[in-house]
Amino acid sequence: MTEPQIHLFKDDGIIPNHPTLPLVYYHNAVELNGTNNAAVFERLFYNNNWEGSWRNGVYPFPHYHAAAHEVLGVYSGTGQIRLGGSNGIITKVQPGDVIIIPAGVGHENLGASIDFGVVGAYPPGQIPDVQHGDPKERKWVLDAIDNVPLPISDPVFGATGPLLSHWQ
Repeated sequence: MTEPQIHLFKDDGIIPNHPTLPLVYYHNAVELNGTNNAAVFERLFYNNNWEGSWRNGVYPFPHYHAAAHEVLGVYSGTGQIRLGGSNGIITKVQPGDVIIIPAGVGHENLGASIDFGVVGAYPPGQIPDVQHGDPKERKWVLDAIDNVPLPISDPVFGATGPLLSHWQ
């Protein structure tokens, strides 16, 4: 089992981030076979009770989800992703990496290879909204973020995965 990097980001005044749940980042968490790497992530996430999967990239502007936690699995290419808003971190992601993003945590693509691809998914019943840090959002997003239910399993390692101990 890959030991994750853990990052708890503070509200930067635009991106609220999550007040108690850290972002969990597994480097090289998934061994990819090279034939249909996206499907590897789709099956893994589905088998670990994360659903609504999609294939694409990461938006090239700062955003967050107030109504859902999100997992991203990199299946091709490389990207430079800012996590946690303007006071967060910038990291290079590559195939096999998995990032579990709590509701409220900002993320944006700062640049990627032409073949960059991720699979995203969400815990059951959670539907991602896209918030941009507009001051008008603040009236409701902080409560919404606090009320997003915790997942019942880690999207990579299942019911006994490290996510659950970091998100108590």
